[in-house]
Amino acid sequence: MKSRRIHLTGASGSGVTTLGRALAGRLALPHHDSDDYFWLPTVPPYQTTRPAVDRLRLMREMFLPRYDWVFSGTASGWGDELIAYFDLVVFVVTPRELRLERLRAREAAHFGADTVAPGGWRHAETEAFLEWASHYEAGDRDGRSLAKQESWLAGLPCPTLRVDGSRPLADLVEQLCSEVQRLPG
Repeated sequence: MKSRRIHLTGASGSGVTTLGRALAGRLALPHHDSDDYFWLPTVPPYQTTRPAVDRLRLMREMFLPRYDWVFSGTASGWGDELIAYFDLVVFVVTPRELRLERLRAREAAHFGADTVAPGGWRHAETEAFLEWASHYEAGDRDGRSLAKQESWLAGLPCPTLRVDGSRPLADLVEQLCSEVQRLPG
């Protein structure tokens, strides 16, 4: 039986989760996002990371052994054991300015515009996150960077595909559906 285990990755704000959900919906596959495994559930969210060993255990329990799924986000630096499962890795590349615009809008939608605006309780944390995300291409901050992701992609044993995250979502889903049909197996 041919499996369809698809991993989408890219910088914060590149559209990886949005594309992952849309692709999973189109292919009628379950969708999983790395943030759901990386972060412990807290109020407010994204405050405490889950230990890597627990992330991986939870992922094995929830979806990894299944034949079909879409996994969006990143696991580089902590999830190398996932690589053996991937049938296709999609690298979503989106211009920095668009990524930051999306991130600002996402923060406002998630936490409330007044909350992330100057004077709001989450303003400083939002600005710090955007500052961190703005350095992805330069790679001069801790965490994810374009150079690290390029290096990780180069070592993968499965097919990889690079897509432009600024393209319309429907076009990207169509492109990926065509790629999935061409997977060996």
